[in-house]
Formats: sequence, structure tokens, C-alpha cells
Amino acid sequence: MAAAPAFAQPRHVHKHSPGSPPRHDTPPSSPSILRHTAAVHPRTKHEQNKNKTGNRQDRNRRLVTPVSSACTSPFARGSIFSTFFTRLDPKLNIPVERLKGCVRMAACVGVLPPPTQGVPLPPASLVSDTHRYACKSYANKLLQNLCALWHSQHFCDVEISAGGFVVKAHRAVLSAGSAYFQAMFTGGLAEETQALVEIKSITHGIMAQLINFIYTGDIEITVENAQELVVAADMLEIHHVVHVGTNFLTKELHPSNALGIYRFAEDHHLVELLEAARDYIFSNFSEVVMEDEFLEVPRDVLVCILQSEYLRIDSEFQVFSAAMRWIGQDITTRRRYVFDILNQVRLPLIPSKLLEKSISDCGDISLKVALRSIQKDLASKRGSLVPLYVQPRICARKKIYVIGGSKRELISSWTRSECTFESVECFDTYRKEWQKVCPMEIGRILPGISVLNGRIYVVGGEQESQILANGEVYDPQEDVWTSIASMVIPRCEFGLCAHEGSLYAFGGWVGEDIGGSIEKYDPIADEWSLESNMPEARFSMGVVEHLGLIYIVGGCTHSQRHLHDLLCYNPITGEWQNLAPMLNPRSQMGVAVLDGFLYVVGGTNRHTVLTSVERYSFEQNKWFECPPMSVGRASPAVAATNSLLYVIGGDQTSEVNDFYRAQVTIAHVEYFDPNMNRWLDCTSLPESRSEAGAVVI
Repeated sequence: MAAAPAFAQPRHVHKHSPGSPPRHDTPPSSPSILRHTAAVHPRTKHEQNKNKTGNRQDRNRRLVTPVSSACTSPFARGSIFSTFFTRLDPKLNIPVERLKGCVRMAACVGVLPPPTQGVPLPPASLVSDTHRYACKSYANKLLQNLCALWHSQHFCDVEISAGGFVVKAHRAVLSAGSAYFQAMFTGGLAEETQALVEIKSITHGIMAQLINFIYTGDIEITVENAQELVVAADMLEIHHVVHVGTNFLTKELHPSNALGIYRFAEDHHLVELLEAARDYIFSNFSEVVMEDEFLEVPRDVLVCILQSEYLRIDSEFQVFSAAMRWIGQDITTRRRYVFDILNQVRLPLIPSKLLEKSISDCGDISLKVALRSIQKDLASKRGSLVPLYVQPRICARKKIYVIGGSKRELISSWTRSECTFESVECFDTYRKEWQKVCPMEIGRILPGISVLNGRIYVVGGEQESQILANGEVYDPQEDVWTSIASMVIPRCEFGLCAHEGSLYAFGGWVGEDIGGSIEKYDPIADEWSLESNMPEARFSMGVVEHLGLIYIVGGCTHSQRHLHDLLCYNPITGEWQNLAPMLNPRSQMGVAVLDGFLYVVGGTNRHTVLTSVERYSFEQNKWFECPPMSVGRASPAVAATNSLLYVIGGDQTSEVNDFYRAQVTIAHVEYFDPNMNRWLDCTSLPESRSEAGAVVI
């Protein structure tokens, strides 16, 4: 056996094509392996320069004493290699995984025995966990390359025909993107080997978009193609497109299309879209039933909607009116369903006068006879035509929230107790009971209060003679308050209302002067911005929103203490319009909208606290006198629900003695029934309160 040279020279590595095996002119030896390993390990620029000047051989000589490939003694091979790890130059920083690879390769070519024959492992200090590398851009790059191959029609092995047009594609890519195509091309069907596959139920444009999505992940959804795309994607089991399409349709829900989308989702078993459309219909029932689409729904769909507990309605009469409108659309055919349809309406909750009027207005004799029979059963509480004992629907059980305000009570002739409320009282209109809910973070007098998206917003107001700009929002479901952005201008005794997903704040007392600016709040951005200005600065007025317009009534200006005018503001155009003035000028009154009328309740006129009430007809642009309240009230909380107008608390003037009159708060609550045209007493507040706000949810 020839003796091994003192140092092995670097071995030339032969290049080979990817398809051919590597060439080995001579058996590889451990030094060449180690030199190759070190060569591919990253080095500094300085080390690379040293390689170029011939220093590689010197460094390899310092690395290891080479072993001849002709050495056949397992003991000799193992012993010599076992010295390798102890003779490494620590400055080389060679990865342990590469060294382990050298051990395995040397064992494979016979330079070292297998590990089971006692070859020592590397020292414990050199052993580390496996490191993995994931290239995040690789998948996108691969998809881009596949798309490029598709556009250039390289390697396409199938043609998809739809609507008379043909699209070339790759079976493997289609199968990877669609479970439908995967089953077609791998399930032993005839299409597996066909060069041309025809899809008859999908149009060419939709098929082209879906194949493009498989290759690119991009798709364009519009109002015109959304439903067709969702149906085709559902058939081809491209679930991402189905998800995106249903989300698009959910965002497009509107009173004019909600029922159509509901029926579409039901027909195609799109559960998420079906639930979204159903919730929208329930939440916007009064608007949906006024659309033409409602008149064309099948009877089973109508029954399903009318029987729901979750219709958000002001009164059961809205449900009855919707049912009668549907029947009246095709009265000859549909009157046979009158008992089936009206069984879903909770008729005992409808005032008898409204039911009588509806029967009198009915022009079909057969339908009128059926309605008279129902009316007779309701009056006698006997019969089986319709349910006679019912409860309000869950979402119709409205609650009135009375928020903030103040309390002023006389202790003696010259002493009174005062406080500012951060507490919130909640009145259950069905049970006629009050209960406390989570209080605000701070007390507020005369704040702006409004409901937006099912949550209560409270901003501004006064606390300890300081006018506030900050605000809070209350979630009734979670019973929790959260802070929101502050207004641009601090305000109290101003008007706040919701319109088209935003809040609008008008005028108010803004420090030492009266304000005339208008601010708008974006709840998504949580940001207030100055919108425009009122025709004249004003405070202590009433502000309501009705059918897209904002109405401002009464109040005080620089020139007049108590106003009787009514202004209409269009937030879209920014235009103002003067309407018919009130019958009595007033400020510090309560306002609310009920059944097409704007009600103005109490308030002050000079030194008088008013009991008078008047209402404005939006349709006739005319004011009408209403019966007065049982007691006068300034700054009461007013809310309208279930066809009733509630007036809660307020201020009264108390004659202390011949020389002194004081404003004191009251706890008395009464409500006005327009059908009876009279006021009735209701459960009083737990404690007296004035200058508060009231909303209904």
C-alpha cells in the first residue's frame, strides 16, 4: 500500500448537467469533502481575497491531517477522524449540520465506518437544533411563473369550453385551485383524458374570470356579476370567490334588494349570506316592506319573516299593515291566505281603533268579512282564528334610557340640595319598570344624546360650570361605556342627531357665547370635523332627524329669547328651509318624532314653565294643538316608542315664599296616547331628574 502524501492537494470538482450523475475520477477523501464544505460557507470579503492569493491550501493544511482513501482499517479510519473535531480552527465557524453531513458522506463512501460502529459524535458544544428557512415570496413567484406559462400557452394540456368560447389551461393548476376540477381530472372520469372539456352551466365571461382567479388570485366583482360569480364559484368549489362574493353582496344590502338577496342565498344554500340578509330584513323591516320587492315574495317567505321574534318595529301595527299590503297586491288570489298570514301578526297588541279603521278602508267584501270575524274573536277573547294571548316580540320590547342630568330639591325654605347625575335609568316599556344600568364615566348636564348603529352616544354637556367637549358611547348588549374623540368645540344645551351613519351637533352654549357651528362625527374614524354653520347662532332648541332631513325648532338666539320658528336642514346639499312656525314660542322643551309627527312638549316662555304640547305634520307643514300635560315641565326627557310619547322628569317652579321662587326637579312620568288623545300617568323615576336626555333602543 502506497504511503499517503503529507498533505493532499485540492481536488478539482467536475461540473455536470442536472440530468446526469456526478463524476468521480477518483474516490473522494475526507480532506476534499471538508474543503468543499468550507468553500460554500459564507466568508468575509477579506477571507475571499485571501483565497484568491493562494492561502486556501495553507488553511486546509491547518484544518486536518488527511487520510488516504486506500486506508481499510475501520479502527484507523475512525480514530483518525475522531481527532478531526479537536483540531478545528474555532475561527472558521463551520455550521454543525455541515459537519454532520460530512460524517454521513464519509461513511457512505467507505472513508469512515457507520455511526453504529463507534465513530465518536461531535462535542456537545457543537450540537444545535435544526434551522428551517421559509421563503415567503416563493409561493407568489411560483404562481406568477405559472400564470406566465398560462398566458404564453406553454405546457397547456386541456381546453375548457364555456358559452362557445375556449380557454386553454393546465390540468394540474385547475385541480389545485378547484375541488371540482380535481375530481374531474383525477377521479377516473372521461374528462380525465379529453383534450376539450365543456362546462355548459357557466357563461364564458364568468368561466374566464374564475380560471384567471385560479392562476392569479385576482377577481373583479360588480353588482352586475356578483350573483352569477358566486353561483359558478360554488359549483366549481372555489371557496375564496364564494366568500368574497357573499361579503360583497352583504355590503350591498339595501331595503330595495334585501329580499331578493335573501331568496338568492336560500336557493343556493349560502348560509352566511342568508343570515346576513335575514338580519338586515329584521332590522329594517319598516323600510323593506315599503319596497316593490316585498309585494312579490312567496307566501312561505312572508310567513317566515312575519313570525320572527326579531322584527325591529315600533308597534305591531307595522306588521299588520305589511301583511295587508301583501294581500292587497293580488287580492283575488291571496285573500284565501288571510288567516294563515294574520296568524303571524300579534293582533291583540294592535289598538282597536287602528284595526277598525283598517277594516273600514278595506274594499274587498270577502276580505272585510274575514277581518270582521277576527275582530269579533279579539273583542270576545274567544275563538281560534288567530292567537288571542300574545306577548310583544323580543326586539319590539323597547327600553327607554334616561341619561345624565341634574337634581335640585328643596330641603327648607332657603336651602336646596343639588347634584349632577352620571347614572343611567332604563325603563322597560313592557313591564313598566325602572332599573339602573352601567353609569357614565362623568356626570353631564344638558349633553347631546343620540342612537347610532344600536349604541348610545353622549357628548358634551356641563359639569361643575365647565362646558365639555369629550364623549362616551354605551353598548347595551355589553352594558359598558367607552370613550370617544372629543368635539372640536365644547358645547352644552345643543342639538345632536344621527343621519346616514354619522352624528351631527348643532349650535349650543359654547362658553361665554352662543354657538352657530355644525360638527359631524365619523364613528369609523372616531373623528369630529366642522361641517358648516347655522343661519343664526342658537341654543336650547329641539333637534330631530326624519326621513333624511334634520329639523331644528325653537330655542334662543342673540336677538330673541324664545323662538317659535322651525328650520329644515339638508345634510347632503347644505340647504336650509324655513317651515311653518310653532303655535307658541318656547325653549328648553322636549322633542320627539312619532308616527309622522314632530311633537314639542313643555319648555319655558319668558318666566312660565309650560304644560302645552303641539305637534307638526311633516306631510301638511302644519302645527296642531294637543291636550296639555298634567304638570308643567322645563327641560324634560322625551322619547317615542310603541305609538306612545313618554315625557320624563323635568323642572318646575316652586313658590317657596312671597319673595322667592325656585326651580326644582320632578320624578313624575306620563305618556300621551295619540289614539286616545289623552295623557296617562306612568311609573315615576326612582329619583327626580331634569336636563337629562332620553333615547329608545
